[in-house]
Amino acid sequence: MRSQRDWYAWHAGYDDPSSLLSDRLRVVQRLIEDWLDATAPRRVTVVSACAGDGRDVLEVLEHRADADRVQATLVESDPRLVERAVEHIERAGLTGISVRCTDAGNTSAYAEAAPADLVLLCGIFGNISDEDVHRTIAAAPQLCQPGARVLWTRHRRTPDLTPRIRRWFAEHGFGEEGFVAPDHAMYAVGAHRFHGRPQALEPGRRLFSFLG
Repeated sequence: MRSQRDWYAWHAGYDDPSSLLSDRLRVVQRLIEDWLDATAPRRVTVVSACAGDGRDVLEVLEHRADADRVQATLVESDPRLVERAVEHIERAGLTGISVRCTDAGNTSAYAEAAPADLVLLCGIFGNISDEDVHRTIAAAPQLCQPGARVLWTRHRRTPDLTPRIRRWFAEHGFGEEGFVAPDHAMYAVGAHRFHGRPQALEPGRRLFSFLG
């Protein structure tokens, strides 16, 4: 099922720096920044699923002197958001960043981009079925290099799925490195390190579909 929500309009929430969307974005960006600091100076690869306009990655990279060591692939199906991401990349003079206008819920979207050193699964788990969340986590080893970090987000509204998400990551070879669940908001941001054995990407496999 394809989501009927207008995701381009939804992104307007980021324009308010006091919104919870912006608050969550800052948490994700801080975790990306910390990871980049920890991996310097080696070259690294990034994959962002359902990347939107890519601001979580792009707003970090545009202020870093070592941005050219990062090769990132942003996957987004909304052509308007893709256009905004491309404009941002060109405006910031970033190199090594590509945007794919395609369905991030299909493994074929990650051909030649995975496995990556950093995988972003942000803004996904709260918009798909529990079964699809589990399926995506089970397939995450196909997207990850050994030692890769995965960042994910999910709301904690009842019934809170985040305890099961954390357990599912553990069951599929990931160790938890951080879990941010602020008292003032219902969002959560998780960070996991892949300690398992990488798996070959299976093209054409359905991971998730957004709910209406």
